[in-house]
Amino acid sequence: MGARARGARGRALTVARVPLSDETRRVPGNIGSRPAHAVRVRFAEPLRGLGGEKRVDRLRIFRQLELLGPRRRIRIFLDRAALFFAREEQTKLEVRIAWRTDDGKRGSRTVRHDLDAYRDFPYLEVPSDAAAP
Repeated sequence: MGARARGARGRALTVARVPLSDETRRVPGNIGSRPAHAVRVRFAEPLRGLGGEKRVDRLRIFRQLELLGPRRRIRIFLDRAALFFAREEQTKLEVRIAWRTDDGKRGSRTVRHDLDAYRDFPYLEVPSDAAAP
């Protein structure tokens, strides 16, 4: 199973291995089961998070990731949905991901996504004094 660690507010965080999705299995030349080297992620437009204070597209992990191990993902907290949509940020994203394989071959993929799909998702605000599960 996953490992448990304490978050910034003392709440338990769970880190678990994630199985390959059907989409990842269908990617031609799938590197999901092999390491990726010199991984670079370029956003077509700026992407702001954390209340509009942080340029997520400028995070060092997207510019200087020298190794991404097999079956690993990068997940970055963007913002609370209500805050993000209240700022009327651009919701359409285009991201180009480039990498090299163990044998030096280059690969790339462009991903397009519209965060507006999440606009009407219900979510639950948990009070800071709520008991941990």
